[in-house]
Amino acid sequence: MKTLYIFTATAVFLINIIYSVAAADIYMRVGKNGTVYFSNIPVSSGYNLYMRTQRKSGNDINGYGRILYKNIILKASKKYNVSPKLIEAVIKAESGFNIKAVSDKGAEGLMQLMPQTQRKLDVTDPFNPSQNIYGGTEYLKSLIAKYRGNLPLALAAYNAGSKAVKKYGGIPPYDETRNYVNEVMEYYKEKK
Repeated sequence: MKTLYIFTATAVFLINIIYSVAAADIYMRVGKNGTVYFSNIPVSSGYNLYMRTQRKSGNDINGYGRILYKNIILKASKKYNVSPKLIEAVIKAESGFNIKAVSDKGAEGLMQLMPQTQRKLDVTDPFNPSQNIYGGTEYLKSLIAKYRGNLPLALAAYNAGSKAVKKYGGIPPYDETRNYVNEVMEYYKEKK
């Protein structure tokens, strides 16, 4: 009985923190092996709304994570000529500024780099904030150049891959990718 009380009190406490800080809907799905995945965006049709939270006016992209990595973001922005606000928006959508984030598809770190992308960009430690942000920004810049400044297409390629963008002649008809592009663009516009 005491254990149940402690668990319930802890759950209520955590939910209150989520409501007061996160301000984002939470989605959940159960993988084939029984692993439970949570996301702030329904990245595939298997995700269902788990918890709805109220949006604050203007998402808190100025929070701790942004401050913690601000210098790295600014230096990568300058090196690759990519808006720091866009880099922040990608990080916010990809990992919520969680350096240890790993997706169910294997993408890792702040900017959720896939292992093959890491190798191409010489990222040897995807959980090193500097390597991840520089690598992710370099990759993002290459996609922006490839799609001649068309940010939605570049973001779609960042999420789904260039092959999918080519195959569909634009943003692929995947819920995950469409939601991702909209979310990043929304964050980016809030920061401009």
